Amino acid sequence: MSHANPPQPQSPPTALSLAPDPLADRAAAMIADGSVVGLGTGRAAARVVHAIARRVARERLSLRFVSTSRATDDLAARLGLRVESLADAPRIGALFDGADEADPRLNMIKGGGAAMTLERIVARATLDSGGTTVYLVDPSKLSASLGATRPLPVETLPPALAAVTRWLAARGMPASQRRNQDGSPTITDFGNPILDARVPPTLASQAELAALALALDTCPGVVDHGLFLTECQHMLVEHPDGAIQHLTR
Repeated sequence: MSHANPPQPQSPPTALSLAPDPLADRAAAMIADGSVVGLGTGRAAARVVHAIARRVARERLSLRFVSTSRATDDLAARLGLRVESLADAPRIGALFDGADEADPRLNMIKGGGAAMTLERIVARATLDSGGTTVYLVDPSKLSASLGATRPLPVETLPPALAAVTRWLAARGMPASQRRNQDGSPTITDFGNPILDARVPPTLASQAELAALALALDTCPGVVDHGLFLTECQHMLVEHPDGAIQHLTR
């Protein structure tokens, strides 16, 4: 991933976690030597980044990486992984990311880390080039229907914030602007605000979810949203007893 910001001071190296991590290690084992790997954003993705770095150090793999946020860029670079622009990656072999909520059909809500726009771009680029998408979660992220435990993030252009808020409210989806712990607005890597909208509890069928996603896709001022309905091929669920459940679409 490439950004047009001025160069920043070099961050100190991050210590590589050497502790075994069965979930992340299982994900990292899916990577073929010589491939391009997509790196998601958030805690689950960070665990995979560490697991990949361990495997690279152990097996001397030759891998290239694209990432979905500045935070992941920074972590990968600190661990010695070469991150490059998506434009320079002709084919992504596998993407590893997390999810905020998932239903039994592997539909997901993403965007808790404010990175859903590039997360979708990298996911679609992976699928379009014949690669594999893998999402890592724990059972707390599994719900009977989307919106049961998480709001739906919606990234908007700054001038459209009020208009999109009204648009959502008119569809039974009251929304509030996301803020950081210090009260300042949460801003994405692209400089945009995020709304967190309530998902109507009656919105359960695949057709209804698809209709909402299409409406959001075509709403003026919406950059992207957290409904990921077609991106997940594989989901690894880490249970409290250490068992790892592998779900496929």
